[in-house]
Amino acid sequence: MRDALMERPAAGAEPHRDDPVIELSGARKTYRSGDIEFEALRGVDLSITEGEYVAIMGPSGSGKSTLMNALGCLDTLTSGSYRLDGEDVEDLDDDQLAEIRNRKIGFVFQQFHLLPELTARQNVALPLMYGRVPLQERQERAAAALEKVGLGDRLDNRPGELSGGQQQRVAVARALVTEPTMLLADEPTGNLDTVSTADVLALFDELHATGRTIVLITHEHEVGRRAQRIIRVRDGVIDTDTVSTDTREVRVR
Repeated sequence: MRDALMERPAAGAEPHRDDPVIELSGARKTYRSGDIEFEALRGVDLSITEGEYVAIMGPSGSGKSTLMNALGCLDTLTSGSYRLDGEDVEDLDDDQLAEIRNRKIGFVFQQFHLLPELTARQNVALPLMYGRVPLQERQERAAAALEKVGLGDRLDNRPGELSGGQQQRVAVARALVTEPTMLLADEPTGNLDTVSTADVLALFDELHATGRTIVLITHEHEVGRRAQRIIRVRDGVIDTDTVSTDTREVRVR
């Protein structure tokens, strides 16, 4: 069980390492307010392959949050196409989007979003309950996920009894428990001190080393540098440009 949480499970044939998990083509997102239009994404093409660790960075208003919402199936595109793990998602209805989010994406947010009245194990098991997994299996998988993030001795602690770093580890365990296609982390260290930040980033390094696909949204350069590849967004567009560092960057024109 513990090993399964670190390795993406097979659904039929095991995906090839170079298979895209994310494929955006001509992605555009336009917001309208009366007669005013604002194009937050302006024809984004992006591919992220199985097992990559990617950081998406950009200043406020750059479009990175809109891009994150599109990748996480939290919002739909105005035009263009999006394939997640080989599945077209742009034409799905709200219920179908909710189902694919629960099945394919593990979310980690800046705010931990833990229910204070529930124990760590109960919080981690929530996505499985929504997926109608039987109680005994929910408990076992939640315990295994917490063990994997180093909280096997904190199963029955409530969030108020845990440090900020420990609460974020619970949130990571909750993201892992459904064995998703990818982890999508939005400013996951934004509420953490330096020590807890290093702790959580070390956990992401470990997950990446075992083959997990991780997409990290951050404005912190030192956090972004932990990723394998950096994608920079500005004015709703991105472009490729390889730089001579250990971290490959995708820069804006």
